[in-house]
Amino acid sequence: MTHGETKVPAKAAPSQNLTGLISVPGDKSISHRALLLGGVAKGQTCITGLLESDDVLNTAKAVAALGATVSRDGSDWLVYGTGNGLLLKPEGDLDFGNSGTGVRLAMGLVAPYNFEVRFIGDASLSSRPMGRILNPLREMGLQVRQNSESHGKPDQLPLSIQGAHHMAPITYRVPMPSAQVKSAVLLAGLNIPGITTVVEPVMTRDHTERMLQGFGAEINIETDDDGARHISIKGQGELSGQNITVPGDPSSASFAIVAGLIVPGSDITLENILLNPSRTGLFTTLAEMGANLTIQNERESGGEKIGNIRVKTSSLKGITVPADRAPSMIDEYPVLAVAAGFAQGETKMLGLDELRVKECDRLAVTAEGLKKNGVDCEEQGNSLIVRGTGSVNGNGFVETHLDHRIAMSFLIMGLAAENPVSVDDTTMIATSFPEFLDLMRGLGADIEQN
Repeated sequence: MTHGETKVPAKAAPSQNLTGLISVPGDKSISHRALLLGGVAKGQTCITGLLESDDVLNTAKAVAALGATVSRDGSDWLVYGTGNGLLLKPEGDLDFGNSGTGVRLAMGLVAPYNFEVRFIGDASLSSRPMGRILNPLREMGLQVRQNSESHGKPDQLPLSIQGAHHMAPITYRVPMPSAQVKSAVLLAGLNIPGITTVVEPVMTRDHTERMLQGFGAEINIETDDDGARHISIKGQGELSGQNITVPGDPSSASFAIVAGLIVPGSDITLENILLNPSRTGLFTTLAEMGANLTIQNERESGGEKIGNIRVKTSSLKGITVPADRAPSMIDEYPVLAVAAGFAQGETKMLGLDELRVKECDRLAVTAEGLKKNGVDCEEQGNSLIVRGTGSVNGNGFVETHLDHRIAMSFLIMGLAAENPVSVDDTTMIATSFPEFLDLMRGLGADIEQN
């Protein structure tokens, strides 16, 4: 089903005493990367805890279409890779549905191959920009052909790409904080002779670098005097299949965490959550706002920090969230904005330009949803100012614009507002968090679909 064809609205009503010990689905970013790198590794990759969302399953289908064997074995996923440099031309289009991460990383992975691959997606994905990914790949020699269905819009799906006979490594300074751009260039460099380098002035989530090292790629990471990271990969090396356990997704965990902080009488523990420092900006921010949030049983698994997070109902206060924190929590700003509505005082969220190019203009849509529920807020350029009063009236109807994080964030708002909050659609939640509704109801949340 194409998201938006048959909408399923939902309403969240005021609730109390959300309690329980829960596990959230596996991390989305790590799930995508495990499938893609398993697809070009030699031998078997076994993935435990893969996020079985629409987005990730579309990446699994694409990896299989490129020549790898992908299967489910009980709760595990097995990928028998082709070996680096041995992907095959797919027989049809690669359909990534709503997944920006999947399509952008896959473009980098297949860029060096001298065959044509056509990428398509749903209406939301087809409206999102791909130029930031395609431009550095063009510098390497990639050819891009815009398809007529794009109605003349440059670098949007559907489009076809084809590598040249002789692709060249590059040194590319990422012009904006983007893990997707960085990852696409590094994945392209996997199969290009020589050294490909990405210069990252502001650190973004580093799962690609960590996982490439785990699979056996030759990677070197240095930090210069200005604090920029120089990540270099030697092309055409051999990757070996790995056993990967995917920790709980901190972005998915954010919804239950915020609910636990703003719904009266709540006490929630989330287990085995990824605590990679490049992903914990929300936890830092909530702690600064006065959240009763503690990390328990912190440990390391598969090169990543994980731990349990316990939250209890808290009195939050407004703060200023610095722009340099945005890369570590870019997906969490909608639900942070909801928390800010329940805080006392003004919360300033700075440097949110990346929110403009997500599934929708998340900055504008978040502000619109807040206002519909009686929250005083405004956009100031690429910043969002929320003036909280400690309570939220609610009673609003929020248009989600096919964005799963908008839908989930405003359902969380409805659990603590004075009146219910409704959203126009919940079908797209399956792109990242299929268990969201059942999990929240299991904690005691009053959410009804209609």
